[in-house]
Amino acid sequence: MSEPFWSISAVERDTGIAKDTLRVWERRYRFPAPVRDENGERLYPPEQVVRLRTIRRLLDLGFRPGKIVGASDAALEALVADTLASEPGTPPASEALRSLVGMITLRNGDALRTTLQQRLLREGLQRFVGETLAPLNLEVGLAWFRGELRVSDEHLYTEQVQNVVRAAIGQHSNPLGVPRILLTTLPEESHALGLLMVEAMLVPEGACCVSLGTRTPLDDIARAAIEGAFDIVALSFSSAFPARQAIDGLNTLRTRLPDHIALWAGGQGAPAQRRLPPGITVIDRIDEAPEALRQWRARHAGE
Repeated sequence: MSEPFWSISAVERDTGIAKDTLRVWERRYRFPAPVRDENGERLYPPEQVVRLRTIRRLLDLGFRPGKIVGASDAALEALVADTLASEPGTPPASEALRSLVGMITLRNGDALRTTLQQRLLREGLQRFVGETLAPLNLEVGLAWFRGELRVSDEHLYTEQVQNVVRAAIGQHSNPLGVPRILLTTLPEESHALGLLMVEAMLVPEGACCVSLGTRTPLDDIARAAIEGAFDIVALSFSSAFPARQAIDGLNTLRTRLPDHIALWAGGQGAPAQRRLPPGITVIDRIDEAPEALRQWRARHAGE
């Protein structure tokens, strides 16, 4: 008996690739290539979902959509083989990280949460995000890529991390902090962990962070920023987000925000600074967020 086809919503939930991104790839790269049901809705064959999972992992490891989404099966298989053989640019995982991945493999959520909490207490929130979560995210991705984890395992991991980090943020929260930073994503971006990690880096610095969550329409972002008297709007982009779409969204949002509200972009899918007009700051790495905040404060000292 053949496996059932997947709806676009099911593909989005499984792979973490937003619906709009799937549609962009379909037009630009001719993959994925869904069929249509009697109502004209997209349906994805199981083998395409498997390939999309692989593409998502390669994106997480730093490859750009233009190189891999439209690649032939042979080229993609070769890239996978090379990646598994060399894992380019990634240092060997520490024993502690391998132990955490083992807890995920065993679906031991309680042990995972307890160990993360212990590391958080030992390292402090900012070090925990920069020195534990950032490399752990990469190691989880590599383990998934090697077939050691299932999609459900990754979901378990994300849920436990979010619970631990949200609780820690709550202990540092300062509603009177300065600057006021509005955190969100563009409407086509569904990944929330990047937002949470940025917030965890900025709240201990005394900033007041308010998150709108993911998938916020541009008009709503601009309205919330202006009416809420925010100083900075910070957007997160996952690796799967199309670069051209990110640039267009940032440019449009910049025109809708007054000049005194700064616009920041970060995450693996954020465009390079050189591709953006003045008035948009790109934060390349999560540990650069506090320095960006200090630079903002230096420019606005005495106001």
